[in-house]
Amino acid sequence: MKKIIIMSLFASLLTACASTSQPSIATVPKVDLPKFMGDWYVIAAIPTAIETDAYNAVENYQLNKDGTIATTFTYNKGSFDGKVKTYHPKGFVIENSENALWGMQFIWPIKAEYRIAYLDPAYTKTIIARNARDYVWIMARKPALKDAEYLELTNFVKEMGYDLSKLRKVPQAQRPADHSPVEKSR
Repeated sequence: MKKIIIMSLFASLLTACASTSQPSIATVPKVDLPKFMGDWYVIAAIPTAIETDAYNAVENYQLNKDGTIATTFTYNKGSFDGKVKTYHPKGFVIENSENALWGMQFIWPIKAEYRIAYLDPAYTKTIIARNARDYVWIMARKPALKDAEYLELTNFVKEMGYDLSKLRKVPQAQRPADHSPVEKSR
């Protein structure tokens, strides 16, 4: 199973390297990295192979002393009480991008594109996009958005050229104070 996931990621990353005929997706003008760090709930996504059945998905970022981003992606697989899955990709801020363009490395030496395309001034909502328009993530500091906020963000995703029929709303449930996925009862 692990080989299948790794091969799926590798195939996805190779696809990401292919050129696209659409214009490049603009990033936000500037990201204050320390302010961006912390927990982000995945509200909706055009998911990668590993997250197609994610529940309670949370992406956490921590700034390392060397400027890289320690990332922890956790979720329950298949249901609210499904097995907790955790991944630790590493983020690399691309030089001269005002911290809005990253390389995200799941497998060495490949770094997948990670574009911060939307970020509200309060750093409570963000959209992470890719020029290939194969994956996108709508994330927030809270596990739910108001309907109007969600509609605004999905419209933004559509305006970037994504197919909204592929967008999956990620189920989020009440969680412990540490924001960790719900542990499966034994």
